[in-house]
Amino acid sequence: MSRLAHSALHRVRPGMAALTAVTAVMAVGVSGQPATAVDAPAVPRAAGAPSGISTLTKQLTTPWGISFLRGHKAALVTERDTADVWKVALDGAKKKVGTVPEAVWSEETQDKGGLLGVAVSPTWNGTTDQDVFFMETTREDNRVVKMRFDGNKLSGYDPILTGITRDSQHNGGKIAFGPDGYLYVTTGDAQKRQLAQDKKSLNGKILRITKSGAAAPGNPFGTRVYSYGHRNPQGLAWDRAGHLWSTEIGAEKWDELNLVKPGRNYGWPTCEGTCNAAGTTNPKMVWDPDEGGVPAQVAVVDNVLYATTLSGRRLWRMPIDSTGEDVGPATAYYNGAYGRLRALAKVPGADQLWVGTSDRGNDKDLLLKVTIK
Repeated sequence: MSRLAHSALHRVRPGMAALTAVTAVMAVGVSGQPATAVDAPAVPRAAGAPSGISTLTKQLTTPWGISFLRGHKAALVTERDTADVWKVALDGAKKKVGTVPEAVWSEETQDKGGLLGVAVSPTWNGTTDQDVFFMETTREDNRVVKMRFDGNKLSGYDPILTGITRDSQHNGGKIAFGPDGYLYVTTGDAQKRQLAQDKKSLNGKILRITKSGAAAPGNPFGTRVYSYGHRNPQGLAWDRAGHLWSTEIGAEKWDELNLVKPGRNYGWPTCEGTCNAAGTTNPKMVWDPDEGGVPAQVAVVDNVLYATTLSGRRLWRMPIDSTGEDVGPATAYYNGAYGRLRALAKVPGADQLWVGTSDRGNDKDLLLKVTIK
């Protein structure tokens, strides 16, 4: 059985690359050996760990999604609250390239949907392939839409998957193209718990679809559903072996890191964290929501997982172990230095991460650049 990690919290001054260990991180992997948080200042810095952080660009409002443009040394970045889309270059220069229609977000009504994930077509070149995809919360639903981007501005608006139940919370929202060329979509349970176990529902799932929104070939149930039993998954990333990892926001007890496999049931609402319910798959790691948890997104650098956290306000490092299906000791970085952290992406061709702060106020959020060495 796994055990809780007990180690001291350390305050971190803004701008420093100091790291901290935190209580209430539990590994639940197949190896049977618990991975625990490490009091990193007491041991040498691990190879392939964050070595520096700097501000890439400023004056954003809750950046939610990041997707790099093939060959253009820039990424598209979405803003949840405004539905604006920015093109951000590797040097931090940014340009507003358009707005995604129909997205709804309101702090007054606590309707926290808005513009969420973005995924650039793997073959995008700005000419013969201009496809970019977004997930948004509209007044009627959550939906995946396709637009065109020529390198300078967005145009068109083609909903390819509609009717995903929406709510003020639990909308999922991450979209990403997998190594197989299909689009993966995370959906929350929209605070309707029973939907997560209903395989006919699009909610509480990870979906796998084509660029037209149809079920991708080879899906386990012959529908768009790839996996089910999720509460509010918001992170997707593939490791060097092609395994899919996802971060998921839980309720009161545990948040999760899951190794996602087709057709698997990840347990919600029967399970939150590990459990013994028949037919369910346990997470590889869990966080206490009040002790460094509420993971937002996940990325992979050199076969090491990194996860941003909202309430936790830190970046977690979780090395994939020799089995390829478990993780080693988790270590936290930048505890509280930049506030809530959400958007996360690996920079293509570099051992770097882009990390977005969240909910600091209008034009007060940042994109940060983290160097991994």
